[in-house]
Amino acid sequence: QEAKEEGFPDTVSAALVGSCTNSSYEDMSRCADLARQAKAHGLNAAAKFMVTPGSEQVRATISRDGQQEALEDIGGIVLANACGPCIGQWRRDEMPEGEPNSIVTSYNRNFPKRNDANSGTMNFIASPELAVAMSLGGSLSFNPLTDTLTGADGVEFKLEAPAPAPEVPPNGFDQGTDRYVAPPEDGSNVDVAVDASSTRLQVLNPWPAWDGEDFVDMPVLVKAAGKCTTDHISPAGAWLRFRGHLDNLSDNMFLGAVNTFTDDPGTGVNQLSGEQIQPIPEIAREYKAQSMRWIAIGDNNYGEGSSREHAAMSPRMLGAAAVVTRSFARIHEANLKKQGILPLTFEDPSDYDRIRADDRISLIGLANLIPGQPVVCVVAHDDGEEERINLRHTMNPGQIEWFKAGSAMNHMKNTAGG
Repeated sequence: QEAKEEGFPDTVSAALVGSCTNSSYEDMSRCADLARQAKAHGLNAAAKFMVTPGSEQVRATISRDGQQEALEDIGGIVLANACGPCIGQWRRDEMPEGEPNSIVTSYNRNFPKRNDANSGTMNFIASPELAVAMSLGGSLSFNPLTDTLTGADGVEFKLEAPAPAPEVPPNGFDQGTDRYVAPPEDGSNVDVAVDASSTRLQVLNPWPAWDGEDFVDMPVLVKAAGKCTTDHISPAGAWLRFRGHLDNLSDNMFLGAVNTFTDDPGTGVNQLSGEQIQPIPEIAREYKAQSMRWIAIGDNNYGEGSSREHAAMSPRMLGAAAVVTRSFARIHEANLKKQGILPLTFEDPSDYDRIRADDRISLIGLANLIPGQPVVCVVAHDDGEEERINLRHTMNPGQIEWFKAGSAMNHMKNTAGG
C-alpha cells in the first residue's frame, strides 16, 4: 500500500543478494532454504535474481555444500565474488535509462544510480532472505508472511521462515582457488610497462610536496548542498572502466553533487571565464591549467558512503588544496589526509552560509599548523568585504607530516629513505 501511495513501481525488476555484506555462509544457507521451498513447487524467481558470494571461500563452500545449486535451480545467477552491481558494475541493457523500476537488494547502500547508473532505478534494501522472497513474489506488495505463491502445479503455498543456519560450515570452509601471486623478493629490476596511449591505465607521479606557503585567493569550486556522498564526488557505474587511469576518471568529479551556486548537479560557476553553468571537472581543469589551487565546501557528513579513495584522489589530481565542511564522514576525511588535502570543518557550522560563489578563500598560518589549533580562514567577497572565520582540523602530528610531504605515501617513502 505504501509503495502504491508513493508511486513506486510495484513490479520487482531484479533482486540481488550478497556483495561484501549480507553474503556469508549463513546468509547463503538461509537463502538456499527458501529456494528449495520454491523448487519443491516447481516455482522459479519471477524477477531477475543475482547472487554475489562474499568471498572466494564462501563461493567455493556453497558450491561444495549445495547452496549454489539450490539458488541456480530457481533461476539465480551466481556472480563472481566481487563488488559487482553493488558498486555499479552492472550493464543493464534491458532497462532504458530513466525508466522507473524497482529492485530489491541486500546491499548496504542505495544511493541514486548506485547499482546500474540508471536514474529511474529505485533500490529497496532488505535482508538476503527477504530479497529472495521478493524475487519469488515479483512485487513490492508481496508479503511473504501472509501472502501465498502459486506453484507450477497450480497449488498455492506459503513460504516458511528459513531454518537457522550455521555461521561456520560444519565441514569447514573450502579455500577455493588461490589467485594471489606473490611479488618477487627483490623487485628492484621489475619494470611495469604501461602504454602511454592507454585510456584505462596510467602511471602516476607522486603528488608535489607542500611548498611551505599559505593557500591564498583560492576560488570555491563547489559548495555542496545536503548529502554529498563519495558516489556524488566520484560516481561509479560506467566510470569504473577508468579506475586505473586517474586523469580520465577525474572527468566524473562532483558530477553527482548539488552545487548551491547553480542548483544543477555537477555544474559550477567559473571564476575565470564568468561562465555561470559549466561542468565542475572542466572548471577544475581550467583552474589547474592556471596553477590555481581551489577549495571545495561541504555540508554535514560530507563523504559518507563507500570508502572510495578516488573521491579524494580526483580532487588532488585536479588541484584541490582543502575541503571545508560542517562535518566529515570519518573514512573520507582520512582519505583526504592521505592525499595531502587539508580536511577542515567550520568552527561555527553556520559559517557555511557565509560562502558565496564569487568568494576567494585564503588559509593563513599553515606553517604553524599543529594539532588542536584552528586554521584561520579569510573569506574575501566580491564586494570588497572580508570575513575571518576559524576552521578546525583533526590531524595528529604524523598526519600533518603527510600534508607537508604531499601525501602519506610520499612521507612513507621519505622516512624509508627511498
